[in-house]
Amino acid sequence: MSWLFGKWHTRRIQNEKVLSIAGSDCSGGAGIQADLKTFSALGVFGMSVIVSVVAENTCRVLAIEDISPAMIRRQLDAVFEDITPDAVKIGMLSTPACMQAVSEKLLVYQPKNVVIDPVMTAKNGCPLMNAESVKPLLTEIVPLADVVTPNIPEAEIMTGMKIHSLSDMAEAAKRIMALGCRSVVIKGGHANGDAVDLMYDGKQFYPFKAKRINTKNTHGTGCTFSSAIAAQLAKDKELIDAVSDAKAYVTTAIEHSLNIGKGNGPTHHFYDLYRGKVTYDED
Repeated sequence: MSWLFGKWHTRRIQNEKVLSIAGSDCSGGAGIQADLKTFSALGVFGMSVIVSVVAENTCRVLAIEDISPAMIRRQLDAVFEDITPDAVKIGMLSTPACMQAVSEKLLVYQPKNVVIDPVMTAKNGCPLMNAESVKPLLTEIVPLADVVTPNIPEAEIMTGMKIHSLSDMAEAAKRIMALGCRSVVIKGGHANGDAVDLMYDGKQFYPFKAKRINTKNTHGTGCTFSSAIAAQLAKDKELIDAVSDAKAYVTTAIEHSLNIGKGNGPTHHFYDLYRGKVTYDED
């Protein structure tokens, strides 16, 4: 039992373990930092393999320094030889060498519930992936995924088509599925109107609709959404339920986003927890 804001809350023992393979965001809004906050907020144990160190803030990316492929491999070995993740979230992979190191080890360890967020640019538009990395992303990384979560600009790059409508999103999802992943969720945050995400499992399309929130503080929303899906899959939820719960979580985080920094501020990963709306049951 723990005391929080004048109330006793029962916390659930964290047995589910989720690994994030991504870049570090020193400003705390995206990347590994957003992933670990999401895992903690949703009651799973978070682990990380850092593939790039990104000097960024809410306004711009100042520099990127990639971790060596050898060190990426060693980090993955360190986790998997001791702790078996119940889900893996993959975010920023900026170079072909980085992608090769990750794909090589995941083929060895064969983790379940792999969620891939094909990060290509920062919220402020700065590129986070080299142009020559798109092909290995499609051929080496995407086929490892149980679910891929591109936004509309990323889906356009992955498929070579323009997306202007929900039917275009559906066609793009089919093309991405043909790359070898097991399901796709195309995020509709860049479209006009309500924020409609579209999931495709190879058989059926499932739209997830939420009201569009008028805020500039959306730094790290893609990282947060994909990490939330991974956290829910680690709890053995069905994919449609995992995506639905992740959509609700990230919508709340955006609705109560934090006005931090001079640019696109971060979402509020712990809003429900701080408000005393979340209780965990002991196993």
